[in-house]
Amino acid sequence: MRAAGCALVLLLLLPGCTGPAGPSAPGSTERGIRRALDRRAAAVVGHDESGYLSVVDPRAKGLRTAQRAEFRNLAAVPLSSWQYRLEDVRQEGSTATARVELRYRITGYDSAPVASARTLKLVERGGHWYLDDDRADPGTGQQLWQQGRVRVARGKHSLVLGVGGSSGLLREVAAVADRAVPAVDEAWHRKWAGRVVVLVPSSLDAMGALLGSPAATYRGIAAVTTGEAGGAAAAPADRVIVNPEAYALLGSLGRQVVMTHETTHVATRAATSAATPLWLSEGFADWVAYRGSGSGPRETAPELQRAVRSGSLPATLPTDADFGFSDGADRLARAYEGGWLACRLIASHWGEQKLTDFYRAVGAHGQSGGAVEQAMNEVLRTDPDAFTARWRAYLREQLD
Repeated sequence: MRAAGCALVLLLLLPGCTGPAGPSAPGSTERGIRRALDRRAAAVVGHDESGYLSVVDPRAKGLRTAQRAEFRNLAAVPLSSWQYRLEDVRQEGSTATARVELRYRITGYDSAPVASARTLKLVERGGHWYLDDDRADPGTGQQLWQQGRVRVARGKHSLVLGVGGSSGLLREVAAVADRAVPAVDEAWHRKWAGRVVVLVPSSLDAMGALLGSPAATYRGIAAVTTGEAGGAAAAPADRVIVNPEAYALLGSLGRQVVMTHETTHVATRAATSAATPLWLSEGFADWVAYRGSGSGPRETAPELQRAVRSGSLPATLPTDADFGFSDGADRLARAYEGGWLACRLIASHWGEQKLTDFYRAVGAHGQSGGAVEQAMNEVLRTDPDAFTARWRAYLREQLD
């Protein structure tokens, strides 16, 4: 489903902030909060626990305990930067609410920071501002270290961060990711970071918490990739997040297919935009994942094969709606299988280079209207109707 060493950066950007006047003038309040968050950021990168806790309200005993645990959970994560972008401050007397964006990078992997929107409560004591509460904004996921002590496994092309699982599991995931990266290199034909960060939470519920979504959304899904499509070097970093419960049920081929699929999303993220239909983005990721596996359509597309043999040959390529999680596993499986076979058709009939050229041409269009049509015409010298007819014939040939 849908990163280069970095210098230490401790920046705090301060756009226009508003709030009623309190004991401190607004400008003084903002400067005081900035100083507190600056100290907190420096303490994280400097592994300074006392400096980190010095920003927490001394009277908030429970928060201090939680913050100490969170700081120690974070200790093994190789951070090159940790910043707070202050978006808004609202002051009421000696208290203030600050909306911030936490931005951090992992050394050697993130060319741009991961961002998380947070709301902080602060209190002024003796002319200094202290943290009184720190919460993720609604719909924003937890950070892995908020779930427990983070363990790290390093591969040649991968960094695996996990909570709750065994070190053996993390090493195994790193080995699978290390095989995925060169497989993607061979198929994508375009420069990308060539490395991947994988998060392994302790459970399906913990995975949902990282993604800020109900855990049930991901039941049966072995992994997902987070990241912002259509970016360039400055786009937020990608993370592959593993569902340990579903991943454990897979054999060695299934695990490799899942990781290669997700790694493909990391590699193609900058060439993927709102114009890219899901049949192409998911189908291409599956094409890379199964490329060279020896698995043919009859083994890999069982749901679509049943549909074809029962006389229910799809009339159109899968729509984005077909990839929804709420309409049944069978429909979702047919959508993935149909997208994979569409990309397999392009690779076999027009060639692998044309497939990657077509992918990039669609994404470069920017807007969905006309993107596929134009790319088919310019790259494949065909049109959607003719392509769909050829795809339907291909399904009969491969699956009937």
